[in-house]
Amino acid sequence: MRKYFVISGLAAAMIAASWAAHAGTGEGSTSASSEISSSRGVPTFTLDKAILTALQRNPDILRAEQEIKRTKGVIIEIRAQALPHITPSGTFQWVDPNLSSAQFQNTNTTTTGTITGTAASIVNSPASQVGDAQAIASPTPNPNVRNTQLSDISYNIRVTGTQLVFNGTTWPAIRGTFFQRDSAYFAFRNTLDQVIATVKTQFYQIVVNKALIGVQEESVHLLESQLKDQQNRFDAGTVPRFNVLQAEVALYNQIPNLITAQNNYRISKLALAKTIGLDFNPLRGENPPLEVVGEMPYTPRNIALVDAIELGKQRRPFLKQARANVLNQIEQVHVALGQFLPTINTTGGGEWVSSAVNSSWHDISKGWIAEVTGSVPIWDSGEIYGRVKQQRALLSETKITYDDDVRQVELEVQQAYSNLQQDRELIQSQEKNVEQANEALRLAKARLDAGAGTQLDVLNAQVQLLTAQSTRLQALFGYNSALAEFDRVTGAQSTYTESFANLAPRATRSRIYDTGSGTNVTGKRVRPLSK
Repeated sequence: MRKYFVISGLAAAMIAASWAAHAGTGEGSTSASSEISSSRGVPTFTLDKAILTALQRNPDILRAEQEIKRTKGVIIEIRAQALPHITPSGTFQWVDPNLSSAQFQNTNTTTTGTITGTAASIVNSPASQVGDAQAIASPTPNPNVRNTQLSDISYNIRVTGTQLVFNGTTWPAIRGTFFQRDSAYFAFRNTLDQVIATVKTQFYQIVVNKALIGVQEESVHLLESQLKDQQNRFDAGTVPRFNVLQAEVALYNQIPNLITAQNNYRISKLALAKTIGLDFNPLRGENPPLEVVGEMPYTPRNIALVDAIELGKQRRPFLKQARANVLNQIEQVHVALGQFLPTINTTGGGEWVSSAVNSSWHDISKGWIAEVTGSVPIWDSGEIYGRVKQQRALLSETKITYDDDVRQVELEVQQAYSNLQQDRELIQSQEKNVEQANEALRLAKARLDAGAGTQLDVLNAQVQLLTAQSTRLQALFGYNSALAEFDRVTGAQSTYTESFANLAPRATRSRIYDTGSGTNVTGKRVRPLSK
């Protein structure tokens, strides 16, 4: 079921996300845009579709998923140290009969000579007795020895099983691997939330860049009409040449802003395509990699800062990952301390050895093997103590990191909250400002037509309107971007239903990963600070 990990989690997240209702346009407009885009070979994405695609193809999420699989392999590897190991082994040897005969004759000759020499040197006998001994030692060859030949084939088979009985390192190491798995799972969830926030920000960036192109185009069209009007007035002799030149300068100063806005629009599409995992298609040429369908929503949200900070501390996978790292490091300290304890292993099995003179399977020697081994460190010149000291220092580092991560979450929530306030106030102020700038431009044009105003008044009014429209669009983008970041830092970017939770390790749903204000670095309940 691991291959459905990303898709199931994303589907659950999208169902529970509060912003889904404001993400795109209706079915009719979406289908119409899809038909237009499909005719050009350019895929069209709503916000929901972009997020779904990113969670299926984004390389950061895919790497995080593989990291979970890797930690499962670590669990299997370390757990195997405490389980039985059965190892069959065997050897087979064939020696040319000519070599076997030569080796046997050399061995027999050497042995006979050694015995004769030894007897002659040890027994201090008369010459007649020594001669008899030599006669006895070198008679005609023994028929039995001549007829016995070594087998040219030899083999032996051994099957042994080993079992760890006791040591002080394996069991803490196994517990540590489970915390490593939990850490990888929370890292996956943290990456998931980060990708959702990034896709939302980049999607809204495309929308705002497209709107800014419209603002710049409108400004260029207005300046073109102003230039044409001033040219007509100059031809009629009612205005000087300076008015025409002033209108031309204003127009050509505005065109680079339009070109920049168009380039930003293209770049923002490329950035979103990379995030959601779209490959470059040579057939599209210079066409954009995608098109987006959606608007820039504005949904004010009432948020209490204190509640948001507590919610972020309770739900952020970032903190839960740091908690898992602390718990894993505690077990690594136990692993280092366990090296002071003895290690006991047992070995048992059977062995089958071929006969020296017969290669038949029925003429073999067989038997059982049993062994118990144990070792205990008595003096290692401080090697184990040095490892314990290192692991305890690393544990202190992870605890310090966890405390700093808590403060980091508090900072990120407060920053996102402040940005939301700023953008909300900017939107409210610029809505009225845009209306007033439009009215000021209308009056400036009317005064110019009536001969009571100047062209400079019209240009200034146009600049003020352009500034107000751009500021309002940027404020809308900033608010939605800050809202996406706020949902991420409070752990509300996505909600995981039971279908996703079933894929998660059971331990990740335990109270040990409660990272609220009422727990310490190891997950134990503590008394709240008195007010």
